This record gives sequence, structure tokens and C-alpha cells, in this order.
Amino acid sequence: MQFCDDCGSMMRTEDGVMVCASCGATADRDEDLAARYVSTEEQTDDDVIETEEGANFEGKPTSDDVICDECGHTVAWYTIKQTGAADEPPTRFFKCKECGYRWREYN
Repeated sequence: MQFCDDCGSMMRTEDGVMVCASCGATADRDEDLAARYVSTEEQTDDDVIETEEGANFEGKPTSDDVICDECGHTVAWYTIKQTGAADEPPTRFFKCKECGYRWREYN
């Protein structure tokens, strides 16, 4: 990753030249820096946490310290996702094992 000497913003590669995303300044690409990092075009779904409607929670960990607001059942599947800043606690997404109701819990 290369940063602009003029404004400090992150630069991107365009036709082999680094261009500032904010002010448009250009610079030669630092080949020594580029050789140390690898960019990927593709990401696997292995580490993706499904939290939208229709996501398959079955097989995920369960929690027995919750109460479903819909049916009162006390066991739910859950996933954890960092939805805020890194210094904030993660959010737990639940799906009731009895009725399928979904909710989230902020710590």
C-alpha cells in the first residue's frame, strides 16, 4: 500500500502509475513495497458469516442463555460479527431453534 506525499491518502494503481484517490497526485510505483504484498482478486466464502434472512444457522454453535421474544424458547443458534470499530465488542446474531425468529444482541 502506498500513500500520497501531498495529502496522505491511499493511492491506487492506474496503468502502472500510483494515483491518489483524493487529490489526484501521481507517483512512481514503489516496486520494493509492491513486492512485499500480494493482492488477490478472489476471496473464498470459508470465513463469511451469514446473517441475512434465509442464512443457514443450523450447525452453528448454540446458546442456552437467551430467550426468544417470539416463542420464549431458550436455545438459539448464533454467529458473531464485528459490526463496529475494532475496540468495540462484537454483535451476536441469533436464530431461535424452535420458531426460527432472528435477533441480534449488542454487548
